[in-house]
Amino acid sequence: MSLVEFNPPERFIVGTVGPPGQRTFFLQASDGDRRMQLALEKVHAQVLAERVGELLDQVAGLEATVAAAAAAADNAPLDTPIEEDFRVSALALSWDEDRRVVIIEAHDQDPDEVEDGSVVNTLRASLSPAQARAFARRCETVVHAGRPACPFCGGPVDADGHICPRANGYKR
Repeated sequence: MSLVEFNPPERFIVGTVGPPGQRTFFLQASDGDRRMQLALEKVHAQVLAERVGELLDQVAGLEATVAAAAAAADNAPLDTPIEEDFRVSALALSWDEDRRVVIIEAHDQDPDEVEDGSVVNTLRASLSPAQARAFARRCETVVHAGRPACPFCGGPVDADGHICPRANGYKR
């Protein structure tokens, strides 16, 4: 297993490259001269934001307040140049009670399904509750910045509309 650990990272953010409907999502972690950039699916960012929020609500208490998250917010764009180190296949999330940090792991393969001798590339980041809450909020913002959802079917609507299955193919 090839593990790169950021404990804690200076930056740990999600961002996108490309126009809505054609965006590529990236997870970027950096500290000092080290930087990793992982491609991930939109659903990864969406689920990670939800799960981080749920975890913090359960275990972190007042440490992850709105004010602390606002102070830790990173709204700057992704660092460039953007070069994919690997594509995320599996994510893991945990809480370290002793250090009171959220641990996020991103793997290029599911570690439970790897054959002997295979190398799993892993990024591990340890985030304070405030950093984790700010990260989750940014994920939600980035995910919702894409194409608007159709009010009938929930599918994405392009600038020229879409063929809605709930409207019997009528283009809205």
